[in-house]
Amino acid sequence: METRKHLPRAVLARIYFIDREIAAGKFPNVHDLAKEYEVGTATIYRDIEYMRYMLNAPIEYSAKNRGWYYTEKAFRLPAGFAAANDMLTLGMAKSLVALYKNTPLYEPALRLLNSITAPLSEENEDAGKTAWYEKRIVVPPVAQAYIDTGIWSIIAGAIKENKKITFEYKGYIDDDFKTRIVHPYQLLFDNGAWFLYAYSEERSAIRIFSLTHIKNAAITNEHFILPEEFDYCASNDDSFFGVFAGKKESFKIAFNRHTANNIQDRLWAKDQKIYSKNNKVIIEFTSSQYDKVLSWVLSFGSGARPLKPDQLVDQWKEQIIELYKILGK
Repeated sequence: METRKHLPRAVLARIYFIDREIAAGKFPNVHDLAKEYEVGTATIYRDIEYMRYMLNAPIEYSAKNRGWYYTEKAFRLPAGFAAANDMLTLGMAKSLVALYKNTPLYEPALRLLNSITAPLSEENEDAGKTAWYEKRIVVPPVAQAYIDTGIWSIIAGAIKENKKITFEYKGYIDDDFKTRIVHPYQLLFDNGAWFLYAYSEERSAIRIFSLTHIKNAAITNEHFILPEEFDYCASNDDSFFGVFAGKKESFKIAFNRHTANNIQDRLWAKDQKIYSKNNKVIIEFTSSQYDKVLSWVLSFGSGARPLKPDQLVDQWKEQIIELYKILGK
């Protein structure tokens, strides 16, 4: 197959037209497509070869129907092939895929994006340069938790089939691994780490499990009924501190002028209220992510002081006292 170095907008539109005709079940042949698009048959042959070998389109020829068809009936080329600007956006989005390293999502997603944006890459190779966005639009790396891809695949498979899974789990405060039977609802991503949101039969309650603390996972033959209100984002709250599920509480925190801008620039919770008082910036909101909020407050050091709830104030003071003891040593 002749490798195309770039695909102009007109070629992208023609390939999308061919995809539409084949997907419609018309069994178009090369002569029909060439006549309708007013190009030579050799051009259509090259387009189909490009779709098959570069874009992984499952195209076959039916001798009975004398035309082309998709062996996978639901297959369609991504809509991005209709516009070069959309492909450019996908090229920029490739940097985001790095967030999913160490999971089975990474290689297939990167391979798919590379196949879609291949014309852009090839065009830049001709010019002896990389695409401008590859070094100018960047997602800085974050510390990532190692994920066993086998465990990931088992959990993803169980989620797809609504099947119970068993595994051995060691929580952050556990001394040893314990066997769990759970109904897997969702996989959650938070700051480089992956978690399983599931119903635990041992606890008769919803729990969040870190994938790095799971071993010996296996899918059972038992199905479970997925409840209507299973979504983590919908069933917890409208605050944005990370993956944690607990009792919803009201928070009130004061920030000094040096850290105030960091607070005022972002939406931390949908019901947040931010105002100034006595040379301080005060934020009030509700959240069920207690541990995350505590870590957030501590991250500002002397720039933040919790005012509510009392438990948060007490734990914040305990942390400061412990730090003082360490300093004294």
